Amino acid sequence: MSLENALARLRSDGLAALTRWGRDLAELLPRGGRLLVAGNGGSAAQAQHLSAELVGRYCEERPPFSAIALHADTSSLTAIGNDYGFADVYARQVTAHGRPGDVLMLMSTSGRSPNVLAAAEAAHAAGLRVLALTGPPPNPLADLADDFLAVRSTRTATVQEVHLVALHLVCEAFDAALARPDGSARTDGVRRFPAAAAATAAASAATSASVGRRTA
Repeated sequence: MSLENALARLRSDGLAALTRWGRDLAELLPRGGRLLVAGNGGSAAQAQHLSAELVGRYCEERPPFSAIALHADTSSLTAIGNDYGFADVYARQVTAHGRPGDVLMLMSTSGRSPNVLAAAEAAHAAGLRVLALTGPPPNPLADLADDFLAVRSTRTATVQEVHLVALHLVCEAFDAALARPDGSARTDGVRRFPAAAAATAAASAATSASVGRRTA
């Protein structure tokens, strides 16, 4: 499936899920909660991209929020990989850094990477909520996630490109949700972000995706 087709189908379902994720993070992070993010290869780069948008800023000026890309700590990554195996490089960090109520967001174009699946299992054991961006369903990561968006394309590059759009839409929804309806700041230093900004971005970017929530 081409990128154009992937961005042209199933817009409403995908955007609803991404908006929900952004709003949920806007409730969690200002209260001291934490977002952990992880993936492999290009998905690792996108995980670090997301953490940078939250610790730094996306568009408008606002306070920093806690977000950690788990692959970025190279000393921990290589020590865990050497001592325990590559499948545990994220799971041990989730156990170390995650607290009940925090969120782990995982990205995998296949939805089958052993280290990402182990991280999801560790997150559930520690009381974290698991969000996932994956490739075509069905896949094990979507099954493990509390909420997921699965891009229906067999082309890895297309899945990654749609994931990047998805991450930016999460950031749009996050920033928009930080402000109160009356325009006053929700957190000191947070400026008002017009709700129309997220709606405009949502209308201009569609995802060919399946979304779902974990029920078990």
